[in-house]
Amino acid sequence: MDQDFNDYHLKDYLKPHWKQFLVVILLILVVTGFNLLRPKILQVAIDDHIDVLDQSYRESADGEIELNGSRFTRMEEGEKGEYYLVQTEKGFYWTTDQNNPESGVLLNEDQVMNLRQGDFRGVITLALIYLLTVVSGFALSYGQVYLLNRTGQSIIYKLRKDLYARLLNQSMKFFDTRPLGNLVTRVTNDTENLNELFVSVLSGLIRNLIMVAGILVIMFSMDMRLAFFVLLITPVIVLISVLFRKQVRKVYQWERSVLSKINNHLSEDLSGMRMIQILNREKGIYKEFDIENRDYRNATRREVLLFSMFRPGIELIRALAISLLIYFGGRGYLAQTISFGVLYAFVDYIQQFFMPILNLAETYNVYQSASTSSDRIFSLLNEDNEMAGLFGKRKIENFRGKIEFKNVWFAYVKEEWVLKDVSFVIEPCELVAFVGATGAGKSSIINLIGRYYEIQKGQILFDDVDIMEYDPEEIRKFIGFVQQDVFLFTGTIYDNITLGNPEISRETVEQAIKDVNLTGFIERLPQGLETPVMERGATFSAGERQLLSFARTLVRDPGILILDEATANIDTETELMIQEALNKMSKSRTTIAIAHRISTIADADNIIVLSHGEIAEEGNREELIEKDGIFKVLYELQYEQ
Repeated sequence: MDQDFNDYHLKDYLKPHWKQFLVVILLILVVTGFNLLRPKILQVAIDDHIDVLDQSYRESADGEIELNGSRFTRMEEGEKGEYYLVQTEKGFYWTTDQNNPESGVLLNEDQVMNLRQGDFRGVITLALIYLLTVVSGFALSYGQVYLLNRTGQSIIYKLRKDLYARLLNQSMKFFDTRPLGNLVTRVTNDTENLNELFVSVLSGLIRNLIMVAGILVIMFSMDMRLAFFVLLITPVIVLISVLFRKQVRKVYQWERSVLSKINNHLSEDLSGMRMIQILNREKGIYKEFDIENRDYRNATRREVLLFSMFRPGIELIRALAISLLIYFGGRGYLAQTISFGVLYAFVDYIQQFFMPILNLAETYNVYQSASTSSDRIFSLLNEDNEMAGLFGKRKIENFRGKIEFKNVWFAYVKEEWVLKDVSFVIEPCELVAFVGATGAGKSSIINLIGRYYEIQKGQILFDDVDIMEYDPEEIRKFIGFVQQDVFLFTGTIYDNITLGNPEISRETVEQAIKDVNLTGFIERLPQGLETPVMERGATFSAGERQLLSFARTLVRDPGILILDEATANIDTETELMIQEALNKMSKSRTTIAIAHRISTIADADNIIVLSHGEIAEEGNREELIEKDGIFKVLYELQYEQ
């Protein structure tokens, strides 16, 4: 698990894949080049081999065209020959007078084929070239899309791992102030949105920019007048795109904010469904969710409205541009100032010209989405951690289990002290109990022993060594924690006891089950240890879950056993079973117990009574009763009932 808390940046994830991105860019260039080449191929086919009936021919000894034993050559543009091939309703005429073609010779099909064999060869060659660009473009586009998506998923895979590792390494204080739904959104939705940055934005931006630039270059090379006409329309499209971009950015930020609220709401409601139903709050919770759901619907409707105006608007301008192009281009063709092939290519190019501009505007929307997600992801990755830089490297050797607090001050919120100048010593293999009113600081002491929070003042020693010299994981290896609220994971009973640790053998699990008096319960289950556990162990009783928690702790053979109100929610019979299990577990290890039931900790070697974050009394049961203080009051209240 990564514990490196250095700053993360997107470039750190892109840099290892620069070769793949370079290949993707080269493939995009080639594929885009093929797309730009196709209308040009059609223009050449039309102008050089199809629409050539107005060209002249001259008799030549080395001409390539043969007709009735004579050879002819086609004149270059601007040159005049003696013969013309003219098409009329009756067919093709070979004549010296363009204005009176019927004064010439009417050719049969074989003669026309012979006369235009070069054109047929040219058309076939260009058709094959066109087909080659289509097939090659498909193959290269497939490779580009596959490589880009594979690279993007590799980056997202690494990013999700780092995000999850960062969450696992955060202090408990971090989770106290962060909505869980928000964190889930960042690890799932936001990372997938960021993937669009590589898959859509990167490829789309490069492709569309090259398409726009390439189309302009080709159109200017073909006919400058028509090209300038296209440029006159471009500012209108850019203006519409800019206005769309500004509006859609606001809408998308609104969407992300509302979606995060919905995720938080769902996370809380589904986790607390039992309490919602107990308190009969279904209608109220539904109304709260419905308000957020309506907000999200309104945000998406606004987005749909913008797109429904933007796309048709661009299509309208494109249709208008094509209409004007046909009008002016058609006049130029009739006046013989431009060729039909050029006019056809311009119509094709102008249709392609609008799509990249349209895509660039929509790509910006995806970019905004990815950018917002990127900010959220890296703000989490670079979240300040109060434990950053506080991980010691020292290993625990010759573990004994001694714990000492020296003048410890601690607050969850600055200056709001939960513990005030607390000092005590827990000797190895000693059973120590903490008692006191709610909020006295009992659970806070346990959290500090496991180093789930950091103290503000004082010192905590672990086997006479400051815990700051240890990595928290090194300390927690020796601590077994049994809490009041047991969390069971989805899986099997065996999985919940071992928590996926392959070093724990089945024999160890079976012995732990026996030691915590859970054998009868397991034997009653149809699948024994392989019985599936529903989420949070909802199908088991509180006592059964608690005994499973004891077994889970025991298989780790901890040197320190911590019990935080472990018997608070169970019946007397189960408490007796747990008490028997506790007696077995605490014989050879340091045990710390928090309990409101005095009977649970009556035999403790030392009982520490807390009041308002300070140690009020300390001693064994008999000593504390003799002091006639807080403990005696608690003792008499429970045993007199």
